Amino acid sequence: MEHKIVDHLFRHQYGKMIAVLTNIFGLSHLEVIEDAVQDTFVKATLQWRSERPENPEAWLMKAAKNRAIDLLRKIKAEKNRFEKVTTGSAGIQLNELFLEHEIADNQLRMIFVACHPELSLEEQIAFALKTVSGFSMKEIAAALLLKEETIKKRLIRARKKIREQQIQFSFPAAPAVQSRLSGVLRVIYLIFNEGFHSTKKEQLVDQELCGEALRLCKLLLTREAFRSGSSYALFALLCFHSARLESKTNADKEIVDLEHQDRSRWYFPLVVLGNDAMNRAMEYPDLSTYHYEASIAAEHLKARSFADTNWPAILNLYEQLHTFHPSDSNLLNMAIVQLRMDQARAARALLDAIDVQQLEQRAYLFHGCYADYHLSQGDRERAIASLRKAIELTNNALEEKYLIRKLERL
Repeated sequence: MEHKIVDHLFRHQYGKMIAVLTNIFGLSHLEVIEDAVQDTFVKATLQWRSERPENPEAWLMKAAKNRAIDLLRKIKAEKNRFEKVTTGSAGIQLNELFLEHEIADNQLRMIFVACHPELSLEEQIAFALKTVSGFSMKEIAAALLLKEETIKKRLIRARKKIREQQIQFSFPAAPAVQSRLSGVLRVIYLIFNEGFHSTKKEQLVDQELCGEALRLCKLLLTREAFRSGSSYALFALLCFHSARLESKTNADKEIVDLEHQDRSRWYFPLVVLGNDAMNRAMEYPDLSTYHYEASIAAEHLKARSFADTNWPAILNLYEQLHTFHPSDSNLLNMAIVQLRMDQARAARALLDAIDVQQLEQRAYLFHGCYADYHLSQGDRERAIASLRKAIELTNNALEEKYLIRKLERL
């Protein structure tokens, strides 16, 4: 039982503790800081066997603060600083670093460090999940469908770049905020996507990743400087998608497609939150792909039933999105919608224009859509061939079973 409590707190407190200690010691001591936080949780696991504190979170923060002072003693370069920060007004300042608003501020700084342009996108995602969100290397590797050794190398490279480029634990200068913010939003979006449509073999949805992306986006919106149409639109999109998480699978852990989802299981408080965010997004001049994607998600949520879905409106939004940011994924989604509207010829033209290689791990969706096209033309043999190709390219076991059931019905 204590292990579960510590594990839960580790996920939700690790990033906070790393951020506070980094503000005290600086990014150059990041590895030592991570070791110190790990030590704190090991200590909690041992001590709480006999008696759990009334306020575990406060206990962890106090332990982290004490550990910070221990570290200051051990790091020679900080010796003089230690004498200053443990007494008098500087000691009070150290205590203030552990206040809730200061912790949130430090976490925001860490998000911008994790998404620094000097780091590659792959390094940014791994570093953000590890340092900001408290994911273990094993969890990151599982989430991103990579080997632990690969994740370890990415983290080592990220820390090396931070040291060599002397990246500071600070917010970007005002003129650079919007360009840096776009990178932060992209990483949050990718983290959520991995949770919403997991690449794990035996899992369709990873709610931990979805929840963490929502938390990070919400944290950004606490600061006026980081509010924009894009950040509000992304938060709206995450809320809209999260509202449907519970209905994506049934009690037997089988995939339930949008047509057959139990809409009473959709969590509408998140829809309301998303609508509020979209209204705020429209108050800003910037426009992003998140605006269009959130609007598409909202159209699905507005429909009382699948039959009531406003497909022309959704197609129009996809067309606008494709004009704004062309991609083969948009073409595929437009083809899927056109098949729903009985526009088979137009759908076929879009499918023929797609470069399947650009779809990467989602290439199986292309062949699944082609199967639907062939069915609409009464060509069962080609539909079966396309479904078999889709099954062959599917990595997720749940999606594979879903496609096999569809094949068996043919």
